[in-house]
Amino acid sequence: MSHLYDALVIGGGPGGATAALLLARAGWSVVLLERKTFPRRKVCGEYLSATSLPLLENLGVADAFRNQAGPAVCRVGLFAGSALLSADLPRPAGRKPEWGRALAREHLDTLLLREAARRGVEVRQPWYAAKLCRTTEGYDCLAKSPDLAETSTLRARIVVAAHGSWEIGALPTQPARLGARPADLFGFKAHFRNSGLGMSMMPLLAFPGGYGGMVHCDGGRVSLSCCVRRDMLARIRSNCPLEAGEAVLGHIMDSCQGVRQVLSGASREGAWLSAGPIRPGVRLNTPAGLFPVGNAAGEAHPIVAEGISMAMQSAWLLAQQLIPWRQAGASPDYLHKVKTDYAAAWRRTFASRLHVSAVLAHWAMHPAAVASVLPLVQKCQAILTWGARWSGKAKGIGIRA
Repeated sequence: MSHLYDALVIGGGPGGATAALLLARAGWSVVLLERKTFPRRKVCGEYLSATSLPLLENLGVADAFRNQAGPAVCRVGLFAGSALLSADLPRPAGRKPEWGRALAREHLDTLLLREAARRGVEVRQPWYAAKLCRTTEGYDCLAKSPDLAETSTLRARIVVAAHGSWEIGALPTQPARLGARPADLFGFKAHFRNSGLGMSMMPLLAFPGGYGGMVHCDGGRVSLSCCVRRDMLARIRSNCPLEAGEAVLGHIMDSCQGVRQVLSGASREGAWLSAGPIRPGVRLNTPAGLFPVGNAAGEAHPIVAEGISMAMQSAWLLAQQLIPWRQAGASPDYLHKVKTDYAAAWRRTFASRLHVSAVLAHWAMHPAAVASVLPLVQKCQAILTWGARWSGKAKGIGIRA
């Protein structure tokens, strides 16, 4: 209890590691808690939009990212029924435009957290925040390590919540347990080798009761991730004796000729991962001094493949508010303004992505809606380019390396 940190970051994923790194680089004392041991796999589409590449440059990890990531993605596609459509992704803005790429989370998260530690962040792993208590100086956090069977109390002036949105808990920023609903979405992810997917292609998969995507990530692998409604998942599993992931894949292949083709000679590497329910929406109403980033702040439907970019960019937006606050004296009286300004910047940057993702998700999950629009998309495949632009694939947030 003797040391007071400038910031406590809860969660070591892309949002948490980025926030911790930026604050530590500005001279803050930062402690970060991550409950999992890295490297670890995670349900995620694994694509990082071109709009976040300037941020990787700023963080000093762009070259390492390029060395590990899959090929540049410059085409967007749609696999729905017998339709196999594709179009150019919108060209990113900037003097030296560069395409987005994908990197498996076991590599990306490790890369970012190591750089944060190198910059002076005190990384405690595997540790998690069991309880937060507001104090006159900020927050006291009861931290626990399940592996070491230890507990510790950490004190910090502010807290950055980067723990995601799936795990329930006692923190003010963690979701409450809700009753099961038919429309709840569950995520699945697996890697495949020897697929027939084009190297520069990232297709959207539209199928009854769900949606998904595919992309080359790293090491010659293709990542397939998807979301499935609870009621559809129950229906799929009732007719299939296979494990949930394989049953969902069978449903997708029955519905999408494109997936059948590109995975006809492929083999799965590793087990299926699952998580959920996914909770799209905005969650910025937090107590003073407690700032959410990533999915803890707000979550778009994964159909637009913007989750990692939103996590890292939200950490950047928060740092642009917190660093001047500390330079001006770090008065607790101004934390409410920091919160208000951050929330406004977050909404300006991401609100449209949430709206677009919700429209696309509901469209992709309903066969009648897909069938009504598909003829138009087939005649004008540039609609796919427009959709990618609306989802945030080309507009950055003014980050300089």
